[in-house]
Amino acid sequence: MATLDDVRTIALGFPGVLERVDGHRGGASWRTPAGAFVWQRGPSGRDLEQLAELGREWPEGDVVGVRTDGLQVKEALLETFPEAFFTIPHFDGYPAVLVRLAAIDPEQLREVVTDAWLLKVTKRVANEWLSAHPPASG
Repeated sequence: MATLDDVRTIALGFPGVLERVDGHRGGASWRTPAGAFVWQRGPSGRDLEQLAELGREWPEGDVVGVRTDGLQVKEALLETFPEAFFTIPHFDGYPAVLVRLAAIDPEQLREVVTDAWLLKVTKRVANEWLSAHPPASG
C-alpha cells in the first residue's frame, strides 16, 4: 500500500520538480517546466455521474493520476494491474491512468512515477539521471 506521502517523496526526489496545489480542485500536483506528471485526483460531480451510468463507483482512499508513455502503455497497465490502475471517461484518449494508492505496491508506484517524470524532462536530464540511477538487476 502506498500513500500520498510516498508520491510526494518519489516525485520531489527528481531534479527540477515543483509541487503545486491546484486552486480549483485543491489537490497537489508534481511537475517539471514541461507540465505535470503525477497529480492528486478526486472525482468531479460529472465523473461520479458517468461512473454511475457505467455501474461503477469511485474507489475509496487516495487516488493520483499518472502520465503514461502513450495509450498503449495506459492500456497495458489497465489490463495487467486492474486492482491498482483504472480510468474514467474523462481520460478517454488521454495518456494517463488513475492509481488507487491503497492497492499499489510502493515499488510499482516508484516505477510508474519515474516513467512519468522521464516523459516530462529533456533527453539530457533523463539520460543524466538514468546513468546515475541504473536499474537494479534481478
